[in-house]
Amino acid sequence: MSGRRRWHSRLIQSFPVQLIAGLLVAVILPALVRWDIGLVTEINPGQYPSVTGTAIAFGFGLLLLRRFSRFPGVQGSGYIVPCFLFTFGLLVLIMFFWRIGFARSQILGSFGMSIIWCYIVWYVNRLRSTPELAVAPFGSYQSLSEHTGGVRLHVLEAPTLSGTRADAVVADLRSEFPPEWERFLAACALNGTPVYHMKQVSESLTGRVRIEHLSENTLGALIPSPEYVAIKRTLESGAVLIASPLLLLVAGIIAIMIRLDSKGPVIFRQVRMGYRGKTFTMLKFRTMRDVPEGPKFTQALDPRVTRVGRMLRRYRLDELPQMVNILWGEMSLIGPRPEAVELSEWYDREIPHYSYRHIVRPGITGWAQVQQGFAAEVEDVTDKLHYDFYYIKHFTPWLDLLIVLKTIHVMATGRGSR
Repeated sequence: MSGRRRWHSRLIQSFPVQLIAGLLVAVILPALVRWDIGLVTEINPGQYPSVTGTAIAFGFGLLLLRRFSRFPGVQGSGYIVPCFLFTFGLLVLIMFFWRIGFARSQILGSFGMSIIWCYIVWYVNRLRSTPELAVAPFGSYQSLSEHTGGVRLHVLEAPTLSGTRADAVVADLRSEFPPEWERFLAACALNGTPVYHMKQVSESLTGRVRIEHLSENTLGALIPSPEYVAIKRTLESGAVLIASPLLLLVAGIIAIMIRLDSKGPVIFRQVRMGYRGKTFTMLKFRTMRDVPEGPKFTQALDPRVTRVGRMLRRYRLDELPQMVNILWGEMSLIGPRPEAVELSEWYDREIPHYSYRHIVRPGITGWAQVQQGFAAEVEDVTDKLHYDFYYIKHFTPWLDLLIVLKTIHVMATGRGSR
């Protein structure tokens, strides 16, 4: 949304400028400190691959950060360190296992300067004005006022931008516009001021997708990439197999704790609605006592939850047995949470288009879980469904990686556990 933003603001925010300037600061500068200022008398043989590797790690880290920042609710500054920890950590692992010589000072110096550089860029961009949107007063434009975080809205009284600063124009393009407003929107587009459909802007602000009409699915909103579906399935199965020794050790310790804490089976089994509407048996560690009657949903501070169960729920460790469901192809690490069959059928009767969420494999964690948390009532489940639709529409590795980082934060803080 940069139609009338000043040229230097666009320059600072452009990826090529941030990449080239960042390579100079975060990669070349640490190398020059060693080579040209005389801190070393001879060049470390690992310096050359280290410079190349840190350049790649910086570029990939910057790309990740920019991709994450596009998603709603993401504060870019909070992901600077995790992004570069991931890319530079991956660099060290590759160089270690492939026995490539590397210079620790170059990698550490480049890692530190990458973080400093991105914080500087973030701070400079933050000083720039908040994006300002001009809104055409037709259709359901009033609903945008509920989601003004990060933008400033100006409802137009006449078809002109005279006296109104606007980075873009927002309009409900399904509405009927008077001829003068249609000419105005066309003129904005011709003059380089972007014109966005209100639904598109609402999605970018809320991280939710509302499917109001069946015909909207013809746009491909709920048809995920089959190539990424296959790649994701392969990568997740491989990751589970590689991590299986550690997972089995942790699972064994948890099983002993459950046995010592309360009577009953270690594993809780429940039939859930899964991929393409097929049912499957989902596995979890048992976290509750076996009582004859109780509420249908887990309540806050539910007395049925055991001492060990409360700890497992807080850190989401009760979901660990679902790694088996992943290997069987019934679940994914990331996707909409599978519901019990009875609840799923009830929601399907009450909520239009609910069954579309089954177009991808259900997950242990997902966009709705990290954005909203627990939901049981129909109204809450409807909001959760809109988050699921957003995930399906933006079904990409970038969103999956962002969900992983958010899930780590949720697990560390115990937010939303019951």
